[in-house]
Amino acid sequence: MGCLYFKLHDVPAPEAEAVRTLLNDADISFYETDAGNWGLSLAAIWLTHEADKARADALLADYQAQHRAEAQAQLAEAGMESLAQRFARQPLRFIAALLAVAAILYLSVMPFTGAWS
Repeated sequence: MGCLYFKLHDVPAPEAEAVRTLLNDADISFYETDAGNWGLSLAAIWLTHEADKARADALLADYQAQHRAEAQAQLAEAGMESLAQRFARQPLRFIAALLAVAAILYLSVMPFTGAWS
């Protein structure tokens, strides 16, 4: 009996195609189900043999690590920085922004909690 391998709900088409290609290249047999006309069924990729799951997981983990490294390289090339990098570069500005967000959230929620009555 088959086993669920990869849910396709809200998965971009290129990513789903990459998973299909990965499984095909490794000669792992699989089949797909779609969500149906009303979106009530499970759109997913299913492995035909449950014994292939460990090998497929290892292949997918390698693919995801490679994809993550490529994405980080593209962000670095484009001059984008992560949240941690931004905090390390300007910690006071980052903390001030967090405090401003917390103050706005506090002032927005307080009238509904009854604390001002």
